Order: sequence, then C-alpha cells, then structure tokens
Amino acid sequence: MAMDAQDIARMIREGVPGAVVEIEDLRGDGEHYAAYVRSAAFVGKSRVQQHQMVFAALKGKMGTELHALAVHTIPVTEQEG
Repeated sequence: MAMDAQDIARMIREGVPGAVVEIEDLRGDGEHYAAYVRSAAFVGKSRVQQHQMVFAALKGKMGTELHALAVHTIPVTEQEG
C-alpha cells in the first residue's frame, strides 16, 4: 500500500527540526515522490547526513510502504527559513 504525500510530509516535519517540506507526486501514481526539505538543521552537515536525517524521519517506511522518494535538501539559516 502506497503512502499519502501528506503523511510523508508530516513524518519529515516531525523528524527534522524546523523543516519546511514540499512533496511532489512525480508520476501521479502515488508511489513515486520527490521531497524538497528546507531546514536550518541541515547547516554544517554533508548532503549524505542531510539525506540520512530525512530517511530516519520516515522510520523504516522507505522500501516498504514508500516505494520511491527523490530527496532534495536545502540548508537554510534561521534568517532565510
């Protein structure tokens, strides 16, 4: 069963401090998404660490309920946020 875009965004917001999340359904099939995540929590972290934070927020749903997710992280300062 596929995950709803709103559920994906909610989980990321809960797991990544101060995250602003936009989810795009890439194929209109409810299975292939892109997540655009802006957060000050990403500042000073490598791209790999940023993506690990996003995937950790999904609590093991990736590869089971969530089939495909392209992650785009954007570190922002508090002033930009």
